[in-house]
Amino acid sequence: MSYASGKHAYGICDRTGFRYPLEDLVYEFQDGHKTGFRVGKDVVDPDQPQNFLGRIRVVDPQSLFNPRPDYAPGRGLWGWNPVGHELVHLNGQVGTVTVEIG
Repeated sequence: MSYASGKHAYGICDRTGFRYPLEDLVYEFQDGHKTGFRVGKDVVDPDQPQNFLGRIRVVDPQSLFNPRPDYAPGRGLWGWNPVGHELVHLNGQVGTVTVEIG
């Protein structure tokens, strides 16, 4: 069976109701499946990659499993001249109060 070419045919956008040339209407996709709507090329929303999370196996190896920073008892706060003040280095520790000024 043969069909007409449709080069002069018009179609109605299912989203806006505007008239478009039939060749300018595209199918709308939701979550990777056609919804059946045909919308104009200027109002179509592309299917978002966030909808496909978990469908593709992605391996992102690390050098260590659950890496942790080096352990240092307490945290240090310091500044450089001229930034900072006369307390160039200050240490603190949780648990017992230890303060080093130097």
